[in-house]
Amino acid sequence: MGAAQEVSASKHLLGAMTITASLLAACGAARADEGISLKAPGSETTLTIRGYVKLDAIWSDCSAGVDSVGDQTLSINTVPVGPTACQHKKNQVTMHARQSRLSVATSTPTSYGDLTTFIEGDFFGADGNESTTNSNGFRIRHAYGALGKLSAGQYWTNFFNEQAYVETLDFGGPVGEIFVRQAQLRWTEKLARGDWSVSAENPESLIAIPGSATTLRSDSDHAPDFTTRVRLGSGGAVYSAGALVRNIHIDTAAPAANSGRWGGGVALTGIVPVGERDDLRVNFNVGNAIGRYQNGGFFPDGYLDASGSLHLARQTSGYVAFRHFWTPELRSTLELSAASSNPPAGTAVGINKSDRSQHVNLIWSPVRAVNLGAEYIHAQRTVVGGDHGSLNRIQFSAQYSF
Repeated sequence: MGAAQEVSASKHLLGAMTITASLLAACGAARADEGISLKAPGSETTLTIRGYVKLDAIWSDCSAGVDSVGDQTLSINTVPVGPTACQHKKNQVTMHARQSRLSVATSTPTSYGDLTTFIEGDFFGADGNESTTNSNGFRIRHAYGALGKLSAGQYWTNFFNEQAYVETLDFGGPVGEIFVRQAQLRWTEKLARGDWSVSAENPESLIAIPGSATTLRSDSDHAPDFTTRVRLGSGGAVYSAGALVRNIHIDTAAPAANSGRWGGGVALTGIVPVGERDDLRVNFNVGNAIGRYQNGGFFPDGYLDASGSLHLARQTSGYVAFRHFWTPELRSTLELSAASSNPPAGTAVGINKSDRSQHVNLIWSPVRAVNLGAEYIHAQRTVVGGDHGSLNRIQFSAQYSF
């Protein structure tokens, strides 16, 4: 788009914003702490619009490559490994606004309970380039609906308690966390001090194959991933335990394989208040099929041997994070995280084996809807064969919510 067209588009956008503001006023919209809510006269449906604009300015001691998302967020799979991995790639500076987010939610009372819908997206879709317009694709994050106890659509996996995620400026977060959003059907039962839920979720198998440092994505999934989770509150703390059962399967002509194995995992989380405002967040995950559920899909779901047989491997991960409020407006989080696997003998050199990360930040909120902060990030990656690499990063962020 040329400069003249951009100016013209801006004028049209300002006009559309004016019309929208008038409609919101006519419908009795109110700006709440967590978005803009409105209800049209005669309607029982409440519409809520939320979102934020976020700028990230990042210095990395080693670049992940031209236009790589690994320079914009901690993507542990892009950390180079080997003695010359960072040669000619040192001291990378990048700025982006891709984490900016928009969501729309509705709520309508019914005889079965509230009918709710939620759609949310950000700009970490198709990668753009940094040459001119820095355009990036808008992508779906969440899209689900719920009526009473039944919900359906795309949301955080039921295997993990998303409330336990750590507050970091970095969009990638701790490498040891479970991090998956996917299509699912979920049933939730309320308990006296929490809830219990079960789900059937979209399956996908990533398989390590002989002689290759990359994984093969299977196109033969035979059963949904099944999860169950209980979440309970006690004395201001929130604890959860989740279980995962999966059928890992591969059916390919090259390499010749038709094999499947059942596996699973357990995820434990806790959010423990410390004093009036501070909190401690902990997570521990263990199993033989955590695989792509690990942040960044760091581990394969299964390992294929030379005879075409499929094997699973023990995988563990977790983090501990402490958030401290220096004042009501100023806070810091310190996070320590790790993940490791025990791949079978013969696994190809270059397949991920372990990683580590540490985040420490300082965030200032002069008003409720604004976060200004700085963060230091250190990460390490080790692959089968012993090669390893590290990343040091400093990030500055400004986030403005509505």
